[in-house]
Amino acid sequence: MLVSSLSSAATDFAVSSAPAPSVRAGSAAVVTGAILLIVALVAAMSVDVVKTGFGIKGDEASYVAMALSLAYDHDLSYERRDLDRFFGLYRAGPDGIFLKRGAQWHVRLRSSPPYIHVSRGPDPRSDRLYFGKALIYPAVAAPFVRLFGLNGLLVFHVLLLFGVCVCGYLFLAAQSPPGPALVFTLAFVGATVVPVMAVFLTSDIFNFALVFFAYFLWLYKEVAPPGGSRFLRSGGSDICAAILLGLATYSKPHNALLAGPLVAWWWWRRRFAPGAIVGATCVGATCALFAVNALGTGELNYQGGDRKTFYGTFPFDSADNTWDRRGREMSTNDSDAASVLAPSEFLNRFGLNVEYFLVGRHHGFVPYFFPGALAIVIWLASGERARPWRVLTFLALLASVGALLVFAPYTWNGGGGPPGNRYFISLYPLTFFLLPPLSMTPALVAWLGGALFTAKMVVNPFVAAKFTYDAPARGFARRLPVELTIANDLPVRLDDSRSHVPFHGVLLYFLDEHAYLPEQPGADPDERAIWVSGAGRSDILLRSDRRLDHLRMTVRSPIHTVFTVSAGARTSVVSLEPGKPVSFDVPASGVRGLESFALLLSVQSSQGFTPHLLDPGSRDFRNLGVLMTFTAIEAQSNR
Repeated sequence: MLVSSLSSAATDFAVSSAPAPSVRAGSAAVVTGAILLIVALVAAMSVDVVKTGFGIKGDEASYVAMALSLAYDHDLSYERRDLDRFFGLYRAGPDGIFLKRGAQWHVRLRSSPPYIHVSRGPDPRSDRLYFGKALIYPAVAAPFVRLFGLNGLLVFHVLLLFGVCVCGYLFLAAQSPPGPALVFTLAFVGATVVPVMAVFLTSDIFNFALVFFAYFLWLYKEVAPPGGSRFLRSGGSDICAAILLGLATYSKPHNALLAGPLVAWWWWRRRFAPGAIVGATCVGATCALFAVNALGTGELNYQGGDRKTFYGTFPFDSADNTWDRRGREMSTNDSDAASVLAPSEFLNRFGLNVEYFLVGRHHGFVPYFFPGALAIVIWLASGERARPWRVLTFLALLASVGALLVFAPYTWNGGGGPPGNRYFISLYPLTFFLLPPLSMTPALVAWLGGALFTAKMVVNPFVAAKFTYDAPARGFARRLPVELTIANDLPVRLDDSRSHVPFHGVLLYFLDEHAYLPEQPGADPDERAIWVSGAGRSDILLRSDRRLDHLRMTVRSPIHTVFTVSAGARTSVVSLEPGKPVSFDVPASGVRGLESFALLLSVQSSQGFTPHLLDPGSRDFRNLGVLMTFTAIEAQSNR
């Protein structure tokens, strides 16, 4: 009996001492996170930021100059030393930098009404300007810049994304097995355009992290098992979340609606005072930062006032390059709500923008943030779809996206041809917190679906960040619609050689390399034509200041080929005999954009040839198919 008891006790001890599957999976998650963090930090600290990042991209000039000024000068004023420092690092000037002239407020007390007199005058110093961007991101990033130079910004981004992954894993692991929680969390960041945005030295990843941390602080208590952190279960975590959302709103005002669910959740439970405190905290944090901006520059709105952007020449680089003689006005004090809400085109434009926002070729939610789209589908198909805090989160997401499409119908992608949607990246975290308990299958689907569109971008994010027009020109994204309402803010706009090309009264944007730039095929200097490659379909964006009815087209080829063409309406198919030109009309249907109409001209030749192989004396080694020229015919009604 004693032996039997000892044997039983030993068996029980062995079973109890063996690590549980969840413990082993949790340990694997820790090891995986540690390895990824070490690799990413080493890469961030060792890469040549200027060379590998291909110089300045997007709004980097402003944010980099601000972070450097804070790190080394401990101020946010632009002076000659800031320009010298920037040239020393980049061997070039801060192209695209936003600067503004400062002002000073004067408050005087009087013995008679009005007792307080407030006035504002120009900055008395002519040797300084101020940066026209939000100060919160460079202020937080400055210590990293002081420690690691420009690499400090990449180190900062790595730490932010690591923190996002830790919080995401904790949230999912509280309601799902550790394996699926880890795989989906990594997919939510890695199988999207987020890693590409992380190599931009701008505030986008910072805003993304602020919102993610805020919603984690708010919602972890709703899924957490018994025990754990008392702070994360308390109302204090909601206050911290509100502060973070206030910072995000100051940085990007379109985040203003994201605090609504925190307030509404308290009120849903009839706790009106705590809800009001949370809302007031968010508003107070936002206002405090705008007040700091006013104290530093004399202007509440960092995008308002006397604000310009500079390319090529910059203030203080010579005596001739003064504020009054250089730069382009970029003030955004005035709203264009009156024009974007005009009823004549509003419903049609909004419907198109919804489609483009969801599945657009360059900036679509589904292709570039696929795990988030999948999270919404999983939530709607689950029993959690009626849980109030999830519903409130989803409504905040819908309201924020809707406001973006209504009030920024021509720049809802963030402007400047970014990869994916730069404005949406700070709204993207909300989709994560909709997730109910999940298994490994949807976690793997998140990786697969996201990789179809973003794998080639994530493999080399620096290339994808600089040449944002390259990735959508091939692969699965080519099957998606082109965002015609924001034609002049598509990525191709960044390639000067392929965009804004004049051609017989219209402007052309070559979205891929399957068609060549217009050339003069004969002796007539006024004749211009476009060679269509025999390598595949070419998409050419066409912009006109008037609505078009059709294109009067003439095509020819030295070989037998079939030419297929469409201009937003019916597709035309023409069989070509060698050397015989064919003329015909192509129906056109476009979309009204900002001060122009846009349509997509798709052309394809079934066969191709190489001129050098037809004529050994030719030095033309291109793959050619059809020579195309056309004239755009205006519609009778141009409304």
